[in-house]
Amino acid sequence: MDEEEKIRKALLKKALGYRTNEVVEEYVLDEDGTRRLAKRKITKKHISPDIAAMRVLLEKYSSDDIASKFAGMTDSELMAEKNRLLKLLKEEDDGNL
Repeated sequence: MDEEEKIRKALLKKALGYRTNEVVEEYVLDEDGTRRLAKRKITKKHISPDIAAMRVLLEKYSSDDIASKFAGMTDSELMAEKNRLLKLLKEEDDGNL
C-alpha cells in the first residue's frame, strides 16, 4: 500500500468515526525492585466522525458532483448533514435488528 492510500484510509477512518480500546496500566515495585503489573483497565471508546476530515476527503477524493455539493458548505451545514446521515443509518440499523 503506498503512502497516499494510507493517508486516504486514515482520513476515511477519521471522517466516519471509529471504535477503539484505551488501555491504562498501573505498575508497582516488588520488594526486590522488580516492576509488575498491578492493575489494567481497558475502556472501549467511540471516536466521533470528524468534519474537517470529511471535507478533505470530499474535496480531494470525491467525484466533482459530490465535491461541489459539499465543498461550499459551512461547518454548521456539514454538521447538520452529518447528523441527518447518522440518523438515517441508525434508522436502517434499527430496522435490521
